[in-house]
Amino acid sequence: MADYPVTPLTPPLTEQEIIRRQKLQKLIDAGENPYEITRFDVTHRSAAILAGFEELEGREVSIAGRMTSRRVMGKASFAHLLDGEGDIQIYVRRDDVGEESYAAFKQDDIGDILGVKGTVFRTQTGEISVHATSVTLLCKSLKVLPEKYHGLTDTDLRYRQRYVDMIVNPEVRDTFRKRSRIIAAVREFLDSHGYIEVDTPVLHTLEIGASARPFRTHHNALNLDMFLRIETELYLKRLIVGGFERVYEVGRIFRNEGMDATHNPEFTSVETYQAYADYKDIMEMVEQLYEFVAIKALGTTDVNYQGQVIHLKAPWKRITMADAVREACGEDYSAWQSDEEARAICDKRGVHVEKDARKGDCLAALFDEYVEASLVQPTFIMDYPVEISPLAKRKPDNPELTERFEFFITGHEMGNAFSELNDPVDQRRRFEEQVALRASQGIHAEVDEDFVNALEYGMPPTGGLGFGLDRLIMLLTDSATIRDVLLFPTMKPLDAGSGDTVQNAEG
Repeated sequence: MADYPVTPLTPPLTEQEIIRRQKLQKLIDAGENPYEITRFDVTHRSAAILAGFEELEGREVSIAGRMTSRRVMGKASFAHLLDGEGDIQIYVRRDDVGEESYAAFKQDDIGDILGVKGTVFRTQTGEISVHATSVTLLCKSLKVLPEKYHGLTDTDLRYRQRYVDMIVNPEVRDTFRKRSRIIAAVREFLDSHGYIEVDTPVLHTLEIGASARPFRTHHNALNLDMFLRIETELYLKRLIVGGFERVYEVGRIFRNEGMDATHNPEFTSVETYQAYADYKDIMEMVEQLYEFVAIKALGTTDVNYQGQVIHLKAPWKRITMADAVREACGEDYSAWQSDEEARAICDKRGVHVEKDARKGDCLAALFDEYVEASLVQPTFIMDYPVEISPLAKRKPDNPELTERFEFFITGHEMGNAFSELNDPVDQRRRFEEQVALRASQGIHAEVDEDFVNALEYGMPPTGGLGFGLDRLIMLLTDSATIRDVLLFPTMKPLDAGSGDTVQNAEG
């Protein structure tokens, strides 16, 4: 008998993997190739059977799932099947399924996907189960699952092989079910408040002057370099110019930056824009949105996160950036007379800033050093310097500052918003300053002339918001790192020829 095909590119096989391939070859030789099965009629999922036992007891059901455990006891066996909603026990007896079918079942392996028909009953130990009348092998697993009691504990391997992680760690599946509910709740809130969901381009033709670095690609047909978007803002504001008064987008963003517990190069953001609103209106909307989503996802606005309780119920604390810095370290932004003085203060405190840093840059640096990590409960930090807010409207009573806020929870920035700049002359000036600054750092950037052109047609007063959806999901799922809420986080490729291994139950 020839073994199930092994090509020159097939990684080295373990003894158990070789045995599984041999079992598959026997099935193929017998005309019972499980991969040729195209469908199986499933009438019930595990959760429905467990929840509806009183109604379903004694009734015939058809279930399917991955076998995760088995106890063979002579002429009868118990096993557990894992489906999309949980797991359930099956009872397989030779006299009920037939001698040939029972022998085949005993040759099946942990990890195989089975279809089972039978009746619902409760065992003598009280476990709700399905008493099988037939068992069908629907898919042969050629890999060995991690050993039951150790699971898949290697963190790096969990992220690389999320499919295995989800099989053996049920809490991971729960996290991503909750992620789906959170995203749905965000959309429900915005839809109910009159926002229109839209899609804007992922590929941009300009490398704009924003602080985030883009990923570069090339369009062959146009022979044109293009850039993956670092935000959705400028296109959404074009839609406000065009007459939509409330728009939002849930979209993937790409930033060519470092990775840590709260940063991944590819992530999901939500951006919203509301005509005839300012940043104070958006603060109230953020409070309402977070309350709504928390109640939808968790049933409460008191969220347990990494051992501390976060209170999301409004009102949240509001404080200006300048006041927060003054309270934390005693430095008074309003008293600074020049950029040089501001840089000297940062130097005195050992806070690094660039040699050409301006007053606003220095205030932001002191905030990062002395304030951000202390903002555990929800806090709005308001009135950012104009130097670091190129798209925000200036405060009428202090043109050095803007009507901008960021909100912080658990010591991390969660979102950014402002009264949008709609003065095309001021916008062009700020774009040009930003491009010049990037050029001085050896970085190419361009003015988005079409966006300025749109502003020249007139954009009404507008309040805008952007927040990282993944960070909200981290908060509501008590996840310490962004990788725990991304199904497939960015990972450095393994060296060629290296292989991932898991501790398993079969060798």
